[in-house]
Amino acid sequence: MEIGFVGLGDMGSLIVPRLMAAGHRVTGWNRTRSKAEPLIAAGMAFAETPRQAATNADVVFSIVTDGAAVEQVALGPDGILAGLREGGIYADMSTIAPHVSRAVAEKFAAAGRVMLDAPISGSPVTIQAGQASVMVGGDATAFETITPVLLAIGPKVMRVGGNGLACQMKIAVNLLLMVEVICFGESVALAEKGGVDRAVAVEAILKSVAASPVLGYRGPFILEGKMPAKPLADVTLQQKDMMLALDLGRRLGSPVPLAAAANEMMNACRGLGIDHRDFVAAHEVYRRLGGQS
Repeated sequence: MEIGFVGLGDMGSLIVPRLMAAGHRVTGWNRTRSKAEPLIAAGMAFAETPRQAATNADVVFSIVTDGAAVEQVALGPDGILAGLREGGIYADMSTIAPHVSRAVAEKFAAAGRVMLDAPISGSPVTIQAGQASVMVGGDATAFETITPVLLAIGPKVMRVGGNGLACQMKIAVNLLLMVEVICFGESVALAEKGGVDRAVAVEAILKSVAASPVLGYRGPFILEGKMPAKPLADVTLQQKDMMLALDLGRRLGSPVPLAAAANEMMNACRGLGIDHRDFVAAHEVYRRLGGQS
């Protein structure tokens, strides 16, 4: 297929090579061209605008920072909607509020075009390992059309319902992930305070029934010298998703007390000046509160 791809940051820059490796022709756009240079060298065509990226595409993907960025790249004068041909499909992979995604989808529908929300669940580690999952909301026929393309990105693809529901499900999944990682830091700090060596505590958790894929690759970061210089997701980025969960809970009238508690630990990371680190650094907050450092 001819594919347009808008947003070539940490995630997009890893997704595009997988699409090209599967035989798809990709035309990509990014606000900063320099970030696209390695992909251009690998065979990706570069577009000067999101509209240009969409012009000849069967499918256009976007993965950008937030809802405002989605609205800009999708609905702006040089946006995806302005360039998407009849029969083309737009799939936004960003993690944004469901009501924002639905509003954009309504604009596409009014113009006779189809938009899907298709957020990806995974980190750069899982994308590179070919283990990411994609949840899709929107038209069932469009979903069937792009499923072969999505399977080039990750092996787990599912439609969860109508427009906006994939965004809603992604927020729910991220809530669980964030609470789990924050609680992991709490558990290790508790074991440490009682005299268990940190490395032993991490190994014990990763060998227990509480182990999970996210703890498997992220948990060791709290060991001495293991925190990556470039975080998989720093506190600021992860807290953006937590705020989406808190807002969604408020809109739906659904209590999210554990999300609120985990969010306060990320606030504490900010207060200690470690919000630039991967958010598993909340473990350090627990240590300091417990008088361990």
